[in-house]
This record gives sequence, C-alpha cells and structure tokens, in this order.
Amino acid sequence: MKKILASSIVMFAFVASTFGQVTASATASATIVSPIAIARTAHMNFGNVAVSAAAGTVVLAPGGGRSVSGGVTLPAVTGTVTAASFTVSGTPGYTYSIIIPTTDYIISSGGFNMTVNSFTSTPTVAGGGTLDVTGNQTLNVGATLNVTGSQAPGTYTNATGFDVTVNYN
Repeated sequence: MKKILASSIVMFAFVASTFGQVTASATASATIVSPIAIARTAHMNFGNVAVSAAAGTVVLAPGGGRSVSGGVTLPAVTGTVTAASFTVSGTPGYTYSIIIPTTDYIISSGGFNMTVNSFTSTPTVAGGGTLDVTGNQTLNVGATLNVTGSQAPGTYTNATGFDVTVNYN
C-alpha cells in the first residue's frame, strides 16, 4: 500500500508540473508602405503689384486670392497669380505632417529686394494632411509679400526656391 501511495504521489507531482507550463507561438510580419513624395505643380506668383511712396503688403492665400495693405494696389491687369502648389503622394489614407518656411525668403530684381514671409498652407501645418483613396492630396502654400515704399519696378525672383517638407505621421 505504501508503494501504491508513493507511486501515486510521484505521478501526481509529474502531472501537476506539466500543467504549470504552456507554450504559444507568434509570427513576425512587416508591411512596407509606399514612400511619401512631394512634387511641385505650380510656383508661387504674387502677380502684378503697384506701390506708392508708402510701404505695404500683398497677402497671397493658399487658395490663390490676394489682399493688400498700405501703399500697395492691385492693377486691373493681374498678371499670373498662383499660390505654390504641390502634389503629395503615398499610401492611401495615411496622414502626414507639413513643414513650410518660418524664416524670411528674399526675392530680388537687380540690386533690389523684397521679403516673402508668413507662409500659410492648405491643408494647414497644424492639422496636417490625409492622402485620399488614390494616395494623393494637393498642398497649396501662400505667403505675404512685403513691399517697400517706391519699390523699384522689375520682376523679382529667387532661383533657389523655398522648401516644403512632408512626412508620414
């Protein structure tokens, strides 16, 4: 009887220890998404601007509308007026952050300069963008042109351009 009891205790201990340990398996996977890309589709152009002896500004909205202040007026012949425009592309439905210039950008004609600053965008920097079902979204950028009083006539440009950066969230 003692042998049966001892055998039962040993078997019970063996069975109890096998129930104390279990194993599960997991697999690993990864999905490579399309890289985010940005391509310029239009340069920023404030159009034709007239100025008196008083300084002023031209605000170019991301939608392309213009408003003026100070000694600046907008002639009836508008010239080419466009906000900078970009196509952002990548994985459909993904969101992304936007970085637009926060420092002054100088445009020149001969030895004369004007400052472009206060950049804005649609979609906004604060809200970021969301790629549509085709993986695309249009990003428009406007800014403020600062015109000095009696600014010299000419076509003002900066060949190096300004940077707009996007990145997946």
